[in-house]
Amino acid sequence: MHSVTNPLQACNDIFFKPGGVFTAVGEKNNWSWVAFIVVIVMALLPQYLFVNFVDIAWYQDLIISTEGDLSPAEIDQRRAFMTRSAFMLQHVVFTGIGFIVIQAIMALYLHLCTRNDDSHVFGFTDWYGFMWWTAMPAVINSLVAVALLLFWVDHQVSPAILAPFSLAFVLGIEMSSQWYGVASGLSLITLWSIYLMAVGIARWTSFSTKKSVIIAAAPTVFFTSLFALFALT
Repeated sequence: MHSVTNPLQACNDIFFKPGGVFTAVGEKNNWSWVAFIVVIVMALLPQYLFVNFVDIAWYQDLIISTEGDLSPAEIDQRRAFMTRSAFMLQHVVFTGIGFIVIQAIMALYLHLCTRNDDSHVFGFTDWYGFMWWTAMPAVINSLVAVALLLFWVDHQVSPAILAPFSLAFVLGIEMSSQWYGVASGLSLITLWSIYLMAVGIARWTSFSTKKSVIIAAAPTVFFTSLFALFALT
C-alpha cells in the first residue's frame, strides 16, 4: 500500500494519488501549513508579475470601460486612483486575503455538511487545512500563467491570462462582456479542485462517492448558476 510520509511528498502526490494524501493529512494536522504556503505564494506570484507587466494606461481604460457611462470628470477621478501601486494592492493583497477567506467559508461549509456523519471526527480547523490541499491545482494554474506572462509580447493583456485554463481566457472573452465573470470561474482548475474535494470527503467520512461529489460540487454549481442568472438579466 502506498504511504505518504512527509508534506513535501504530499504536495506531489496530491496530483496523482490524492486518496493517500488525504488519509495521511487526516492523521498529520500540521502538514496543511505546507500546502497553505505553497498555494498562497504561487497564487500571488502571477498577480505580481501581471501588474508589473501590463500597460497601466491601457488597463485603466479597460477597467473604466466596464463601469458604464462616466463623465470626463469621473473618468479622470477614477484614473487618478488607478496607479500601479493601487493595482498591486488589489491584485496581490486582496487575492491573498480573498483566498484565505473563501477557504475558511468552504471549511465551515464542509464542517456543517459532515456533522451528521457517523464517523465524524474532524472539526472546522481540520477542514480548513483540508481545503488547502484541494486548492493545490491552483499551483498548476499559476505556473502556466507565469510562463505566459514571461513570454507574452503585448503589454496590453487581459487579466484573464491569470486564469489560463478558464473559458474567459481560452475563448478570449473581454472584461466588458456580461459573461466574463461566469467564464472566468469556469475552469479545468475548478473541476480539478472539486474532484480532489470529493476524494477527500469520501476518505474523511463514511459518505458514498455520489454524496461526496454532490457536496463538493454544490457551491460551484450554485454560484455559477447565480452569476449566469445575473448575466442574463
